[in-house]
Amino acid sequence: MTGTAAAPRDASGLRPFAVRHFGVSLTAAAALVAALLVAAATVGSVSLSPSEVWDVVVGRSGDRLHRVVVLELLLPRALVAAVAGGMLGLSGATLQSITRNALAAPELTGVSAGVILLTVVWLAYGPAGTMTGRIVPLVAFIGGVAAAMLAYALSRRGASDPLRLILAGVLISAILQSATSLIVLVHQGPTGGVLNWTIGSLNGRTWSHWGVIWPWAAVTVSATLLSASRVNALQLGDDIAVGLGVRAEATRAILLVLSALLAAGALAVVGAIGFVGLIAPHIARQLVADDARRLFPFTLLVGAVVLLGADVAARAVTNPVELPTGVVTTVLGALFFLRLLTSHSR
Repeated sequence: MTGTAAAPRDASGLRPFAVRHFGVSLTAAAALVAALLVAAATVGSVSLSPSEVWDVVVGRSGDRLHRVVVLELLLPRALVAAVAGGMLGLSGATLQSITRNALAAPELTGVSAGVILLTVVWLAYGPAGTMTGRIVPLVAFIGGVAAAMLAYALSRRGASDPLRLILAGVLISAILQSATSLIVLVHQGPTGGVLNWTIGSLNGRTWSHWGVIWPWAAVTVSATLLSASRVNALQLGDDIAVGLGVRAEATRAILLVLSALLAAGALAVVGAIGFVGLIAPHIARQLVADDARRLFPFTLLVGAVVLLGADVAARAVTNPVELPTGVVTTVLGALFFLRLLTSHSR
């Protein structure tokens, strides 16, 4: 038996529509993801209509240029964006739930800093000829997970205090970012390409990147969704969770590992795109409340919508020149914090 967070009610005493009709809401969110996948395949240096994209996907198009643009350039990029956005959103929702801190995000566990540092180290000191393909994402993934585990180890004695974990993550991030800056200064030539990693970009994402991200997503997303009931118990406090038969400390450690694996797997492919793991859970929570059994799958879709929408905007606003997607998500993050600030002031 586990606890369940209550959903907010409107003035009439009824739960919000998205909670009362969760299946409909989940279907609508999935449809929005599908629509954005199509939109993402229509924006670029070669403008295509949705019908032309569909003809290519189902094999009815005889235009070779259209097939190359959609199947080799735009479709893998859109799929990577959707999966990475969902992973970042779910990572943020998990972290916020286990720390009971609404501002917790993957960036605060040191994952982003670890991804960037190990990538820079590899670019500076790694063997020549291994800077592309699956090697760099794998190296980046290891760095992100290692940084998150180090943050948890530093907070281990006070792991029941959510603030201690956040402070440890901030400390690790600051140290790793300083180390990254030092290496970039010393090895400016070999690490010049790291700029895209530090900002976050979906440019150049191909089927090889898709082959890296989807296996991690399949395992980590499934494991996290199956842990939703235990997350509900943790949100009630450790004492109550233990009374409900949940080993609070061990469960929190496992969920932190899952959160780190989700974030590191996404960031290792798309670079240090920020704020998706902060924004998506807040949007989802406003619609479906705190019950992790609803919050987690809904946040997964909202995260995909956020990153796909940001990628489409990054290409559409300055077409044919392309903004890094991380710039758009940073602007969204700034607007989000401004909204939080004004709401708090009121």
